[in-house]
Amino acid sequence: MSTRATSIWGWGYADKFPDARARRAVAGQVSPLLGGPALEPREPASGDALRLPRPRVAPPQSLAELCSAEDADRAAHTYGKGYGDLVRGFHGDFSPAPDFVARPRSEDDVRAVMDWCASHRVALIPFGGGTSVVRGVEAAIGNGFQGAVSLDMRRMDRVVEVDPVSRAARIQAGATGPVLESQLAPHGLTLRHFPQSFEFSTLGGWIATRAGGHFATLYTHIDDLVQSTRMLTPRGPYETRRLPASGAGPAPDRLVLGSEGTLGVITEAWVRLQARPLFRASASVHFPGFDSGVRAVRELSQSGLHPSNCRLLDAQESFVHGVAGDGSSVLVLAFESADHPLQPWMERALALTASHGGTCPEGVRYRSDEPEAQARAGGAAESWRSAFIEAPYLQNVMVSLGVIADTFETACTWDRFDALHGAILESVREALERICGAGMVSCRFTHVYPDGPAPYYTFIGPARRGAEWEQWMELKRAASEAVSAHGGTITHHHAVGRLHRPWYDRERPEPFALALKAVKGALDPEGILNPGVLVGP
Repeated sequence: MSTRATSIWGWGYADKFPDARARRAVAGQVSPLLGGPALEPREPASGDALRLPRPRVAPPQSLAELCSAEDADRAAHTYGKGYGDLVRGFHGDFSPAPDFVARPRSEDDVRAVMDWCASHRVALIPFGGGTSVVRGVEAAIGNGFQGAVSLDMRRMDRVVEVDPVSRAARIQAGATGPVLESQLAPHGLTLRHFPQSFEFSTLGGWIATRAGGHFATLYTHIDDLVQSTRMLTPRGPYETRRLPASGAGPAPDRLVLGSEGTLGVITEAWVRLQARPLFRASASVHFPGFDSGVRAVRELSQSGLHPSNCRLLDAQESFVHGVAGDGSSVLVLAFESADHPLQPWMERALALTASHGGTCPEGVRYRSDEPEAQARAGGAAESWRSAFIEAPYLQNVMVSLGVIADTFETACTWDRFDALHGAILESVREALERICGAGMVSCRFTHVYPDGPAPYYTFIGPARRGAEWEQWMELKRAASEAVSAHGGTITHHHAVGRLHRPWYDRERPEPFALALKAVKGALDPEGILNPGVLVGP
């Protein structure tokens, strides 16, 4: 685990929160976009001003060395990193704090904490990197519990075993992206799963939330990379068999993927690895309009070329992130391989985009023999990459300026995209005007499939000090209703948590809901595991 201090209330490292002068500079850029008065930064609540409830329960002596009830630890495990989490933490409100934090070192430790919670009617909430944006790690557990414990898994972070023949590895669930990649690197292998939260999130968290990675086609979700899983439940261990594929009944791993800590605690998994890439090609393709870019991306997604990056940014996204300022939509396009040069793939992709009016003013950048890191693409593509990594830190700044800034994402089939996209823009723009008095919404594609895209929306609007939470929830409801009404999924890669539950309940078939509740009752008979997520009491 890194010794560099992370922010208790905001995203990432505490030392990356800019001073007031730097935040005023950002305010000078944001204020004209919102058309209101100049924005003035405020400071987050100081450490001695944090508001936490008194612990209701304390760990027994047998678990004391694993646990902490210090206010700083409890506060750091209260929320995830969504806008609603940040704004509450910024103002010092940590009212849903767990009663204590447990940091297991082994499965025996996990079992001991779980058994104690079950026998004392205490909720147990698995915690990986704490990067949830859907209230997935918050102890909003309702009545009927004596207290809540946050189970921080990050001490269990080893690559336990590597199988170079099958190209797979057994990795403990608490390993963050950098930690597991550093252990795989000497073997010349990589998991090749790079979500935006890569630096802080964990393998167990990726599996529990069915996380999407950075790569836009082919192996886009952690689902595609999981070979088998091991999970501890109140009923005992739940371990699946290592297989490349199977047709033997419903797949048991599917219960683990996306379970969000409600059925058990994921302790390790065998994952499929790949050779570290040696060849890369990247380009930025400009389109006169978003519609022509969408048509080009659809053809690319159905071509079988499988680009590693295929992110289409609308004109506002391109402008805000410094990719293009001429009103064009930009496709950030890339290929990579550990086996072969990529000129034929890139040339064919550019021919497809050109047939839809796409141009490549900066040309193609080819890189090779760089096994240690993802190559920097240069030009517009590099501008996008930098903005992508830094975006969560910018949200910290927006909260301090009194600006609501958040994202939501979905996926739909290509035939439904035009109607869904239009409805979302109309609904969110109307809501921003009604709730905030102004605002803007932009769109990009994060992932694309032969049968449909995954559009990702960003919205910002001025907040009323003290009413940020209520405004944000109204905006989220408007966006979620539009997504649900027009054939999209309530989430493509951000999980359900507590935030998306109402729309998830509508999306899933009712017989499946009954089956899921039955599984919950069988594996977690006391109902202590992350109550309120996925299924009700």
